[in-house]
Amino acid sequence: MSYKALDEALTRLRLPTFRQSFESLARQAEADHWSFEQYLLTLVQLECQERETNRRQRYTRESRLPEHKRLDNFERSRLSRKVNQNVEILKEGDFLKRHENVLAFGNPGTGKTHLLSALGHELIARGYRVYFAPCALFVQDLLKAKAELKLSNYLKRLAKFDVVILDDLGYVQQSQEEMEVLFTFFAERYERGSVMVSSNLPFSQWDKIFKNPVVTAAAVDRLIHHSVILELNLTSFRMEQAQQKGEKR
Repeated sequence: MSYKALDEALTRLRLPTFRQSFESLARQAEADHWSFEQYLLTLVQLECQERETNRRQRYTRESRLPEHKRLDNFERSRLSRKVNQNVEILKEGDFLKRHENVLAFGNPGTGKTHLLSALGHELIARGYRVYFAPCALFVQDLLKAKAELKLSNYLKRLAKFDVVILDDLGYVQQSQEEMEVLFTFFAERYERGSVMVSSNLPFSQWDKIFKNPVVTAAAVDRLIHHSVILELNLTSFRMEQAQQKGEKR
């Protein structure tokens, strides 16, 4: 048997794990009296596992998600039963197939960013593509694309993601022009792709964000039409931590 010919063929087929493992695994198969089918299945499984690992790593890099904000280090005991139930459902990702949105509301420091980021990591683990951005920086990217007459192309690039996570909508007061491009993004995603948004302002105060009551109503209508709302009616994590440190002194 020509290992060189097989090696070259596997290179052309882009099966790197196959190529790295077939020879050593063949010796193991011979020693353990594997069937041909068992040997082939093991090789295929190794290739699939390696591709899955590489995919997750690639999706995580492109997502720009905060690496350390995951479900395993989020204090879910602080969440209400209803929110915890929603989290269990949302992390499976079925809502993305229906192009539904997720809206997280709560005061600063209640864990909105952490929770949405954690859900983003869970979705990547299930094969979905995620993009995360602080809302203020995201709007600047939209404005830059518009100024360069590339807004349409930029929105098309965002369309490849199953969900776009916008953190802290309304945290920084923005101009009319900035809110117009943000509304354009929401309108483009409507019933075509999901968004996940965190905000410290309830819908009743979104006129402070979009400035124009007509635009505010249209934006809210598009976001809540197909949505899951997470109310984080909690005290600030950061405030509690500060108080605990003060008590220990």
